[in-house]
Amino acid sequence: MQQVYLNGEFLPPDQARVSVFDRGFIFGDGVYEVIPVFGGRLFRLPHHLSRLDASLGAIRLRNPHTQQEWNDIFTRLLAAGSGDQSIYLQITRGVAPRDHAFPPNITPTVFAYAQPLKYSPPEQLAQGVTAVTAADIRWQRCDIKAIALLANALLRQEAIDQGAVEAILVRDGLVTEGAASNIFVVKNGRLVTPPKGPFILPGITRDLVVEIARARGIPCDELPVKIETLTSADEVWLTSSTKEILPITRIDGRPVGNGKPGPMHARTFALYKEYKQAFIQGQVD
Repeated sequence: MQQVYLNGEFLPPDQARVSVFDRGFIFGDGVYEVIPVFGGRLFRLPHHLSRLDASLGAIRLRNPHTQQEWNDIFTRLLAAGSGDQSIYLQITRGVAPRDHAFPPNITPTVFAYAQPLKYSPPEQLAQGVTAVTAADIRWQRCDIKAIALLANALLRQEAIDQGAVEAILVRDGLVTEGAASNIFVVKNGRLVTPPKGPFILPGITRDLVVEIARARGIPCDELPVKIETLTSADEVWLTSSTKEILPITRIDGRPVGNGKPGPMHARTFALYKEYKQAFIQGQVD
């Protein structure tokens, strides 16, 4: 039977309870992580926990567990499942009377669960997906993986309402990221992704793609991407822990390149799958 982890206990989901005065519920005051699990192994766990530390530090919360303790919690949650899974982890500031100021000596609420990993349908990889551009209406600390995702949800729904899979966000004429992904463009044989900063979540899959490309001699830059570069790109991809590397073949109703997934995506995705298989076999961490 599936269990969830809540504040030191492993419970059936219908027995888990969080106070209505939890600051995560009242203010969206918390952070989260999503960690894919391939072949029973937590994928790039140190990288995810490092990002978790950065998010917690940014909102002035102490990490409630060590890396080994997190590993033990996740391993127990995964034991009830099979196949590729993902871990969802959420930490809020905890329960207190409603007041915007941080309450002293508060105990964080820690919640986690495992679920089967849902891959993109094969036809999306074969044909690519559609996207729309949208003004980046989010706040100025998008590098924090915060649970307050209303703006992201509105932007993603805007894309869905137009028959697209993702919204590519634009701020001051520059591409930042997707509503729930990072963005790569290919132009004249070079791979480019927007640099890290306060308007971009440092994606684990994003960083891995950059790492793989540079290790295999694929020209790869972390540079500002103008909207004109996006619209004239030979290829455009989105990356995330659950969607991996997905080609975008239409943006705002117009084809990207020749309107089909390109050769750079085929090469990079093959290298990514090679890395993932090596990870499953314990050959890389």
